Parts: sequence; C-alpha cells; structure tokens
Amino acid sequence: MTALVTRKSSPAKHRWRVIAIFFVFLLLHQCDKLLIGPLMKPIMDTFKINYTQWGLINTGALIVGALLYPVWGWMSDKYNRARLLALASFIWGATTWVSAIAPNYGAFLVTRSSTGIDDSSYPGLYSLVADYFGPKSRGKIYGLLQLTQPLGYLIGMLLALLLSGVIGWRAVFYITGSLGIVLAVVLFFGVKDIPRGSGEEELQDVDKAQYRFSWKVARDLFKLKSMIMIYSQGFFGVFPWNVITYSFFGYLEIERHYDTNTMLFTMAPAVLVLAAGYPLGGFLGDWLFKRTQRGRLIVSATGVILGAICLYITMNIPIDQPALFGAMLMATALFIPFASPNVLSTIYDISLPEVRSTANAVESFIESAGAASAPLISGMIADATSLKSSILIICLVAWALCFILFFGAIYFVPRDINTLHAKLRQRAEAALHKAE
Repeated sequence: MTALVTRKSSPAKHRWRVIAIFFVFLLLHQCDKLLIGPLMKPIMDTFKINYTQWGLINTGALIVGALLYPVWGWMSDKYNRARLLALASFIWGATTWVSAIAPNYGAFLVTRSSTGIDDSSYPGLYSLVADYFGPKSRGKIYGLLQLTQPLGYLIGMLLALLLSGVIGWRAVFYITGSLGIVLAVVLFFGVKDIPRGSGEEELQDVDKAQYRFSWKVARDLFKLKSMIMIYSQGFFGVFPWNVITYSFFGYLEIERHYDTNTMLFTMAPAVLVLAAGYPLGGFLGDWLFKRTQRGRLIVSATGVILGAICLYITMNIPIDQPALFGAMLMATALFIPFASPNVLSTIYDISLPEVRSTANAVESFIESAGAASAPLISGMIADATSLKSSILIICLVAWALCFILFFGAIYFVPRDINTLHAKLRQRAEAALHKAE
C-alpha cells in the first residue's frame, strides 16, 4: 500500500457548510425516492395493477441500487467523493424525469427501476463526513443527516396528497427531478474532498497520510466479527422500513378506511417523531459510547425491541380508535430509527479510512439484497391475507433477528475498535518517524 503525506489541513472551517449542503441534498433526494409510497393509489389506478405488480416496481429500484453499491463504494474510496455526489444528483434528476413520462406499466417498471442508480451513492457522502468529524461526535452528525429520511418522506407525502390530485403524479415527479439537477451544480461547486483519515484523533498531530484503496484491506473487513454481525443484521434490518414506506399508506386508506385528511393528520406527527428518533438515537449512542465501546450497539438493540413491541400494539388497535392508533404509531416511530446512526458510526469505528466507503457500501449492498425482495414479498402476503398481516409478519420477524445479531456484535465490537486504533497509532508513529 502506498501513502501520500499531505500538509495538515483544517476541515473545521468548511465542515458545517458541507453538512448544510449534504442535508439539503439528502432531504430532497429522500423526498424524490420515497414520494412513490404516498402515490401508490393513483399510480396503481393509472396502470391498473395489483399489489404484487406494485411491489415489483419498488423491488426493481432496490435491486438496481443493491447491485451498484459495491461500484459506488469502490469509486468513493478511489476518486473524488464530492464530484461523484454531484454526478449522483444529476442521475437522480434525469431518471426521475424519464419515469414521469412512461406511457405504460412495463415502461414505468423499467424507468422507475433506473432511479435506483443514484440511490447507492451515499457511502461516499458518509465517509466524507467521517473525515470532517471525529468518532465521538459522528453519531449525532449522522443522526442529524438521517433526519432527512423521514422529513423527505413527509415532504413527499404532502406533495403527493396536496398536489397529485391537482397537477397529477407525473408533474410531481417533474418537480423533484428538476431539483436533482439544481443540487448537482451546488454539490459540484460547494463541496470539497479532504484527505481520508482527517477525523481520526491519532493523526491530528502529524501530517495526514492519505492511504489509497487496497483490495487486501477491503477483504480484511470480513475478518472483523462485529462487522459480520452488523452486515448480517443489515440484511433483515431494512425489511420493515421498506414495507412501511411502500405499503403503510395503502393500509391506512384501504383497510382502515382513512380519507386524505385523516391520513395526513395521522402520519405527519408520526413522521416528525420518527425524525426526532434519528438524532436522539445518535445522541444516546455517542453518550453511551463515551462510557463503553458497546454503547452504540446497546442503543441499537434497545430501539429494535421497543419498536417491535410498539408496532404490534399499534396494529391491533381497533379501527374506531384513530386517536389511540395515532398516539401508538408515534411511540413506534420514536424507536425505529435508533439503530441507524449507531450502525453507521460503528462501521466507521472499526474500519480503516481508505476503505470506509467500501465498508458502508458492502453493508448497504447486503441491506438492499434483503430489502429488494421486501416489497414483492409484502405484496404477495397482502394478496393472500391483508396489508395488516403483511406489515406485521415482515416487521416483527425481521426485528427479532436483528435483536439477536446485535447481541453478537455487542460482544465482539470492543476488540475490533481497539485493533483499529492500534493500526492508526502505528501509522502516526510511522509518519512521524519518516518526517524526522
């Protein structure tokens, strides 16, 4: 492996501007990505399709994204991450426009699947954030950025419910696709890449060593036992989010008989609470991590089990009690996102700087490989039973498996964290020795 020694830089000066740009990019991208859920009924009516065909639309985009995660991860560890994110934003805008003009179901299936191309670009963004912020504060920053997922869903929901009936669902896609093109320009000129490893404490007092991507280092990720546990839980962990995203509005409208206003007043508060759960989970993970290296994963496991219990209670509340249903839905929403910022932070707690995009991409690939089948399986279960049964079966089984795997990761993670920091200290010592 070759190392390039660069002058000490001060990323702190620009990092909050970068976070602001990333926040807007993620917010609008999530809005575009998740907009299709609230548009379920008008799109199904346009193409006259059933639940299984609807599930296949969403599965197609997830499969494309899953296949491209390793590619985006490798490119983000090898090339300029800021430029790659600008490219991803342009692709987002272009593919959304193409899907908006699809004349029939077959064309829409293909074009909507193409929107998954840019969905797998996030590892480069999160690894760049890890270079701007140190380990003790990453959980909060990731939690802040992951606010964009529920907030984007909320904005998409408002666009779908308020505009689709007036201007049509295709015009809504034209709006969000255009925003992707604008953000591509902002990312290209507003974000700068910095040396990998800039956020590590061991490297603060020496010239930064920017290590190049290495296949050997990447393969060594699979020797980390806690990483294997995290990757395994990732396969199941996004099943619930995808099922809820793509089926919950249909469940409220079709099986609970909610009108547009009732859906809005039920989901909007729940999504806002869900949004609060991301930074809260990240804050709790950072707080407990300062006390024990197992802290982030303890918070993750707690969120998973409490979310499962609350969802079970929520889905069994009678239809004639919408206020109680809404209150319990908010309780469920609070705990669901606890694991997300902490899993991401843990991946960076145990992986070397030059393969962090790849480490995240592998985790996302495994997640997507599982999640890609979730909408299709959900649709098949719903056709055979009901949307309620589909949501409950998939969510509860997935979260139970995640809870078990988190416990395995909790056991192994201290050793893997200590191993990483020992390697970083060796690099710092080598750089100082070379400078002398």
